Amino acid sequence: MPIELKMPALSPTMEEGTLAKWLVKEGDVVAAGDVLAEIETDKATMEFEAVDEGTVAKILIAEGTDEVKVGTVIALIAEEGEDAGAAAAARVLKEEPVKELAKPPEPAPEAAKGGPNPVQHSEAAPQPRHDSGERIKASPLARRLAGQRGIDLAALTGSGPGGRIVKADIDGAAAAPAPAQAPAATPAPAAAAAAAAIPDIPQESAKLSNIRKTIARRLTESKQTVPHIYLTVDVQLDALLELRAELNASLESRGVKLSVNDLLIKALAVALIEVPTCNVMYTPTDLITFKRADISVAVSTPTGLITPIVRDANSKSLSAISMEMKDLAGRAREGKLKPEEYQGGTASLSNMGMYGISVFSAVINPPQGMIIAIGAGEKRPWVIDDSLQIATVMSATGSFDHRAIDGADGAQLMQAFKRLVERPLGMLA
Repeated sequence: MPIELKMPALSPTMEEGTLAKWLVKEGDVVAAGDVLAEIETDKATMEFEAVDEGTVAKILIAEGTDEVKVGTVIALIAEEGEDAGAAAAARVLKEEPVKELAKPPEPAPEAAKGGPNPVQHSEAAPQPRHDSGERIKASPLARRLAGQRGIDLAALTGSGPGGRIVKADIDGAAAAPAPAQAPAATPAPAAAAAAAAIPDIPQESAKLSNIRKTIARRLTESKQTVPHIYLTVDVQLDALLELRAELNASLESRGVKLSVNDLLIKALAVALIEVPTCNVMYTPTDLITFKRADISVAVSTPTGLITPIVRDANSKSLSAISMEMKDLAGRAREGKLKPEEYQGGTASLSNMGMYGISVFSAVINPPQGMIIAIGAGEKRPWVIDDSLQIATVMSATGSFDHRAIDGADGAQLMQAFKRLVERPLGMLA
């Protein structure tokens, strides 16, 4: 019997994903450890490796397919000595994805009560078409939901492969009241309004990735459900820059070059241990205080923002933080992070100083209790020893979950962070 390759759960919260790209084709011989496909989860694009050897007999899910449920059979591997063609043919009759898609749609609420259900489609029913006569491309689930909710498929623009209408498109369109009897199809007002909201201007459209959808959902939830309080301090950087230069000179033989960000990660971690009332997580029933500082660091990637974690940063040396951060950031941009490398963390750091941004407020990454936003180091007039001089100064803004962290506690953390940056030997002791 052929080996069934199933959609893996690549993170604890993953229920479905996008089969972004096949890296093998039918007839290819594969061995354990070979990368078969790239799968886009709600967090990252990850590689799917073979655990058995054999020949790719049949690819059941095409690349670019959205909403593939965890556990769905996506391909078949013929074992050694097994005919790949025969293995694929033997599987056709019991192919779970096909059987599931071929199930007759559930009746709409009106039909369950004995009333009319004019928009229900059976497999043999005529498929809806555009005014031009072109058949509307939609998944069976999308057709069933559209029928139940009274949504005209002709009024929607599909976001699936090849413009196919999928469940997400139906969910995004408001349902019109189901008609009492079968009238001529009329566009759902909400759907028509949504389509008309896009200006008639030369444009191009890119389908939202699972990662971008997750970013949008999480940031919206954060701003809607977490009461943010913002506290800003101006921090003199000259002592930290001098220490960095000295350390880099001594680490050159080891091939280590510290960035300013490496030192700021360390400073935030030590500050969180000094002010444990900010190293917390809010839950509806408990306030969790963490005993170590795991710092999530915002990294921009081609597919969106991701926050790899430097664990136990308060206890690690600066050289260890630097090497770990370079590795994490590089693999984050390649979409090769493991779930445990970006899930968790006790607080976050976002640095936009390299873009010349002077000051900004970052959105908290739930369920963490705070995030610090780092601006650019700039030459500013600064009072030193009661005289006006020029110093390198940056602005740092802490965003705190006010349900868990009081303003005074947040102020203590920002004060500790400022002191550690301005007197950086303190974070090395």
